[in-house]
Parts: sequence; C-alpha cells; structure tokens
Amino acid sequence: MRVFVTGASGWIGSAVTAELLAEGHEVVGLARSDASAAAIAEAGASTVRGGLDELDVLRTSADKSDAVIHLGFNHDFGDMAGAWRTERAAVQTFVDTLEGSERPLLLASGVAGLTPGRVATERDASTQVGPESMRGGAEHLALSYADRGVRSVGLRFAPTVHGQGDHGFVAVLAGIARTTGVSGYVGDGANRWPAVHRLDAARLVRLALERAPAGSVVHAVGEEGVAARDIAEAIGQGLGVATAAIEEAQAAEHFGWIGRFFALDTPASSTITRELLGWAPTRPGLLDDLAAGYYTS
Repeated sequence: MRVFVTGASGWIGSAVTAELLAEGHEVVGLARSDASAAAIAEAGASTVRGGLDELDVLRTSADKSDAVIHLGFNHDFGDMAGAWRTERAAVQTFVDTLEGSERPLLLASGVAGLTPGRVATERDASTQVGPESMRGGAEHLALSYADRGVRSVGLRFAPTVHGQGDHGFVAVLAGIARTTGVSGYVGDGANRWPAVHRLDAARLVRLALERAPAGSVVHAVGEEGVAARDIAEAIGQGLGVATAAIEEAQAAEHFGWIGRFFALDTPASSTITRELLGWAPTRPGLLDDLAAGYYTS
C-alpha cells in the first residue's frame, strides 16, 4: 500500500516507517521542517511538506494514498486546547476525504487514564467525546465513520513506549531524579504504568494496517502495568541515588507537571489485540531497558 504517515519522523513514527518499508509498503511522510524531511528521506520514504494545521495538504495527501496512519500531534503544553482543535480538524479532514472508500485510517491515542484503578481493555470506549475534550475527541470521531466507508482503527499506545533513545516520560523521571538526587514515586508506589517497546509497537501498527477491521481498537501494550515503585527503584539504581516515597501533597512540587501522570494507576490489557492480530511482543521490557542504562547513562 501507499501509506500517508503523519509524525513519520517521530519516536514512534520513525519505527513505524521502517517497519512498513521493510514489509514492502510505500510510505509518504508529512514533514514540517527540513530536519524532519531529511530524516524521512534517509529512512527511504517520500516526503510531503506541511503541518497538521495545513488541511489542504492533509486532504490531498490522504486522497492520493491507499491508507493514512495519523501519529503526529502538536505537543503544545502552553495551549493544549489549541492542540486539541488542530487534532480534531486534522482527523475530520481525513474522515471526510476517505469516507466511502473503505480505505484505512489508523490514528494514535492512549490508554492512560482510560479506566483508572482497573485494567482497561479494547472494549472500553473512550470517554473523550466532542471537540472540547482531550485530543479533540479524535478517536471517537474516527471510529464513528467505521460504518461510513472508512476502515478506522484506534491505536491506543501505552504511556511509556520505551527503547534506546527514548526521551518520553521515563526519561523525564530520570532527569528529575538526576537533578534532585532522589528517584521518587508517589504514595506507596503500587500504581501501575503500562509499557511497550517501540519496535513491538511499530509491528503492531503494521499488523493493524493490514488486518484490523473497521471500528476496531487495538492496544499497543506489552506490559499490563509496571509498578511505579519498581520504575523509581530502577532509575535510582542506575543513577546511584536514593529511592523514596513522595507524599501526594508534595508530588507536584517534586515532579512538576509529570507528577499527576506518574501517580495514576492505569493498567491496560492487550489480550484482545493479540488474539485479533496474532501480535506477540518479543522485545525487552521497560525494566530491562532501564537496567541496560538507556535512561541513566
């Protein structure tokens, strides 16, 4: 297939691009900057210049492709409402363009916070509905077109997509521990974070492109939930600093913006995904990557 990929030069998107190319698909990646365009070209894919707010570019690129994989997102923490509006408009453009064609639209979302305190499954519907909700309610919007000729698939990623070179949540936690001299966890640290290796996630996206039916949701989750205390202890050991409990009232002061996320108990299952797609994660787990020093050396 000729696949239009947003976020093709990003942490997950670059792995997805490589996976698709290795399996014989053609990739056209959206590139906002010269650096992104160069990275996509170096991977062996074609590029189209533009951003997620350039709807004519998105429309034309989707129309010329056999499938769309939407992994890009404007991570503007200073204007999240604006980022959500951009996401909503981009996904609306994709579904309008693909409507009636039966072509695939795969789009990224997440499992974090989906069902706090219990294991989330693919059968749990997103609670984010409507343009004013998180990410503009994009997953709900896309899936609503499954009976309108769009093979829409929700790609729900674990909050930690790990591997060598990751600069996400765990890298932020390691940076805080390095700065403060304490690798902390909130409360008793029993709350759980799902995780998945970047290359396992990329393979899942490719399998979903090839096999997932319209209206389905898949979970890119390799580990159902790694205890926050275990993560903190691994970071502390890697950095040679103390591991300590941080009271919930002090979490914001110690961790900053990531504190409320790190305190979530948000386990998630991928059993349905594995059965649907024959996907079996084979790469190292999060604690293995921490032990390898990818976040602390």
